[in-house]
Amino acid sequence: MPILHIDNATKHYQAQGERVIALAGVTLTLDKGEFAALVGRSGCGKSTLLNLAGAMDFPSTGSVSIDGDFTTSLDDAQLTALRRNKVGFIFQNFQLLPTLSVAENVELPLLLASTANARQRALESLHWVELEKYGDRMPHQLSGGQMQRVAIARALVHKPKLLLADEPIGNLDTTTGNLILDLLRRATRDFETAILMATHSPDSVRVTDHTIEMRDGLIV
Repeated sequence: MPILHIDNATKHYQAQGERVIALAGVTLTLDKGEFAALVGRSGCGKSTLLNLAGAMDFPSTGSVSIDGDFTTSLDDAQLTALRRNKVGFIFQNFQLLPTLSVAENVELPLLLASTANARQRALESLHWVELEKYGDRMPHQLSGGQMQRVAIARALVHKPKLLLADEPIGNLDTTTGNLILDLLRRATRDFETAILMATHSPDSVRVTDHTIEMRDGLIV
């Protein structure tokens, strides 16, 4: 069973009385441990596709399944559990909570899920990104690369089946960005996590298994 399967998905919006087609029939599959780069110009549909893949939005037609669960068949509580237990998210601007320490940021998803030994697991995840000594620091005390590593630790702390990354090196210099990419590659090996990464960076595709190019709401 694939971790992510999107079957002929379309997405339509109404904007100022006009019908906007964000996705025009997209099909893709990601298996366990597979790393795919999603590339294309701004406005081509990458963000919309990531939202569907993460059960943050739903297709107008077609279907999306995550580890066998069809997103349109789940109620709100089931969708919340699916995102909490099976999906991790990484963003360009890190999205760490500024009032929480590094360890508390990583621990938060486990606390929301009432997971036992949440602090210990958070520290283990920080150890995996080689930041275990920074647990008591606040996000503003870290460099951009360190903040993104904390964000990766948070995204992986619950060992998700699927990791969605939206421009994860967009705010980083080349050297730091390469370290982040290598860390994501390692996640596919260590945890067998499937990763779908939207990116504008040609350097990003070097660590992926294949590249998915989008244009005008379609995979080309």
